[in-house]
Amino acid sequence: MTIRRVVPDIATDRLDESRQFYTGVLGFQVAMDMPMNAGRIMTLVSPDNPTAQISLLSGLAPVSQHREPTFTIEVADVDATHAKAIAAGAQIVYPLTTEPWGVRRFFVADPNGVVINVMTHPR
Repeated sequence: MTIRRVVPDIATDRLDESRQFYTGVLGFQVAMDMPMNAGRIMTLVSPDNPTAQISLLSGLAPVSQHREPTFTIEVADVDATHAKAIAAGAQIVYPLTTEPWGVRRFFVADPNGVVINVMTHPR
């Protein structure tokens, strides 16, 4: 399995203040600011290391009965990773889905109940 990046996902009801903090204080740049469902996702990136990222989630209803994911892991082959998770008996909390905005993903809970968004950008 090839891991391409790991991105913390921060749920916020103070999106503008969060953006100002991460850009103004810590030096991140806005790489993506996109409406999603009834909310927004904003991905901030280091200007020096494009794989160092943070995503801010605002106004999003959880896609499952579980809370939003704590972080995202981008993998090369999400279908193979999903199959490994199923074979291992992992708790899938959001099914393998190709989203309208183009990513293919699923949510899985680790043994501690931490929800992880496992995804890929189809090439």
